Amino acid sequence: MNVIDLRSDTVTLPTQEMLEAIMQAKLGDDVSGEDPTVNELQELAARTFGAEDALLVTSGTQGNLVAMMTHCRRGDEVLVESEAHIYYYEVGNMASVAGLVPRLIKGDHGRFTGDQVRHAARGRDLHFPPSRLLALENTHNRAGGTCWTPAQVADVSEAAHELGMKVHVDGARIFNAAVALDVPVSDYMRHVDSIQFCLSKGLSCPVGSLLVGSHEFIEAARKNRKMVGGGMRQAGIIAAPGIVALNTMVSRLAEDHANARRLVDNLEVLEEVVIDRESVQTNIVVADISATGLTPDEFVARTRKEGLLVTKFGETTVRFVTHRGITAEDVDRAAMIVESVLPACRSGVCSI
Repeated sequence: MNVIDLRSDTVTLPTQEMLEAIMQAKLGDDVSGEDPTVNELQELAARTFGAEDALLVTSGTQGNLVAMMTHCRRGDEVLVESEAHIYYYEVGNMASVAGLVPRLIKGDHGRFTGDQVRHAARGRDLHFPPSRLLALENTHNRAGGTCWTPAQVADVSEAAHELGMKVHVDGARIFNAAVALDVPVSDYMRHVDSIQFCLSKGLSCPVGSLLVGSHEFIEAARKNRKMVGGGMRQAGIIAAPGIVALNTMVSRLAEDHANARRLVDNLEVLEEVVIDRESVQTNIVVADISATGLTPDEFVARTRKEGLLVTKFGETTVRFVTHRGITAEDVDRAAMIVESVLPACRSGVCSI
């Protein structure tokens, strides 16, 4: 059976060009700054974002942690959206490793306003931890892959900077946002102090993320990366496919977005599957299946049996993520599988 894996864009595999780049990569000791392939990737990333410098890290989680450690001191407060990945899915490292206190802002589809930042910040009152950092997520995973526009980022960043805070973007899928809105990623960088982005999701690399920011920030981040075990030696084998990705893989993200919309079009004919179409802006589709009478665990088990892998995403929701390797035909078949596993489909051979 040909399995259709829509659990995440992290299941992408490297292209043949990436594998060949790994084999041919020139290597050195990156801890000493001597790996030429890592240096090339970091210079490319900095140019792409219009930043002064960049740093290769092992993962998006490590990149976000290093950024927080670099911008803040222990005991500081981080303003963050209430369902952001940096708060929700990163094992509490903000508190347990960096010693920081989250202050939550309730967003609308993962976004909030400059006025909300001003209201949430508590300044330098003796009784409160200092509000030191504003963290954004673009695209926002739990909101369904929704995008911040550069103007929206400018609004909240202006408020944060007025209050003496730095601004970090968890941009794990920021290229999805840029492609969806047809803007360069540099339009985000100009308003913020640092951005983390992943190579290992829609860009199809096997591993790795990067931090971009000022020379001063990156030099401090390099030491914090070492502190949390991210000092790598011949890391050019990670960097080589990243160079290929930034040069060749960004524009194709539009295919994933088109396939996500195609999936929504197919699933919307099923009354029991409810999707907020406004949230489907990139490659993530979150569906409420409570009306099917199935729990997410039951739904996931049924679709798996038929060759479709999806993710439980809440008490009543499941998530589908399109990515490289998923075709329009796969999307159509995925929708047919969903229909076939619903209790109302008695024959098991339903079609849309």
